[in-house]
Amino acid sequence: MDIIADILRVVSRDAKKTQIMYQANLSYKLLTKYLTEVRKACLVSFERGNRCYVLTPKGEEFLGRYKAYARRNRHVERQINDVQVKRRRLEELCSNK
Repeated sequence: MDIIADILRVVSRDAKKTQIMYQANLSYKLLTKYLTEVRKACLVSFERGNRCYVLTPKGEEFLGRYKAYARRNRHVERQINDVQVKRRRLEELCSNK
């Protein structure tokens, strides 16, 4: 999901293949694989006239939902970390040390 979101962020500014590869920090092989996937999913399209990839409305929707997901995921990870720290402190209190 992260790689797809990175590609879509770059493509949201209309981009050529090389720009996508460098800005999303992908090898050519990975770029080719993921570009095929996002095109099949109709998240991006290729404009022959401009010779660049552009974001489709479905791609825009994906990016919006991904941003919300990523934000929530970070929040949940922080909460899980906090719970684990509190559990370790409780376990320390129960130990014979």
